[in-house]
Amino acid sequence: MFIIIFYFIISIINAQSIENRILYKINSEIITTIDVFNEIRYLKALNPQTKSLKDRDLLEIAKNSIIKEKVKKLEVLKYYQKIQIEEDYLNEVIKSSYNKININSYEELVNHLKKFNVSAENIKEKISIEILWNQLIFKQFSSKISIDKEKIKSEIENNNLKQEVRSFQLSEILYNVNNNSEFKSKTKEIISSIDEIGFENTALKFSISETSNLGGELGWVKENSINKNILSFINDLNVNDYTKPILTPSGFLILKINDIKIEKMKVNIEDEIQKIIVLKTNEQLNQFSNIYYNKIKKNIIIDAI
Repeated sequence: MFIIIFYFIISIINAQSIENRILYKINSEIITTIDVFNEIRYLKALNPQTKSLKDRDLLEIAKNSIIKEKVKKLEVLKYYQKIQIEEDYLNEVIKSSYNKININSYEELVNHLKKFNVSAENIKEKISIEILWNQLIFKQFSSKISIDKEKIKSEIENNNLKQEVRSFQLSEILYNVNNNSEFKSKTKEIISSIDEIGFENTALKFSISETSNLGGELGWVKENSINKNILSFINDLNVNDYTKPILTPSGFLILKINDIKIEKMKVNIEDEIQKIIVLKTNEQLNQFSNIYYNKIKKNIIIDAI
């Protein structure tokens, strides 16, 4: 079935008009050829690197992206009456999520994606689903978040004795496996993909992290904000190097160093504590999000039509 769908989609990727057919049914939600076509355009708008991807890879990425969105939507609608977010809050989320591609408002995002013929309503629903999903995860798991404020304070004070501190511009690939044999084969496949199509496109193709649609980009992170175990994997790496797979509660993590900068260490300790608390809280919530998603997906039937 996938081969038939593949050749059908590939035949219309560059077409001006598309016959809209149902490809998948996910409980009460459907995925059509138009959905896949629009998702491909959306991914191309966010990631110029997708131009180097093969059609088969781009199709697979788009399909997986839509399935993930539909699964989240079904779960969100169990707790919220409709997919709707207040406009000002929507803008704030966009500003924090898309500033990596120099977009700071909903209007800017709409204008950017219009160049790729992606509709404003489609954008709004995508972002609204993600916001409501994150709110759901917070409600479900906020009581399980564990942050040692005194330990953070102690580490910052010790680092503050240094004259300089490193910051890393990082990208990530996060993936899950079921056993040791699958770990070996999946890791080999990912490393081969990095060599062939680059880290960013491989993140698009394989990563289960929320950063995958942006090529896995995490942005700049100070070394005193990074978990000590993870820091030990990147300490001796150079720019453009990437780590071996690191076992985390969410799965196996590969980090790439895009850039390194050294800054003078003059910080407001209380401000820095709050920044790290937010960073570590988001890190734990992302772990809970991946675990929860994998759990609910097992109970959802995905049928190819």
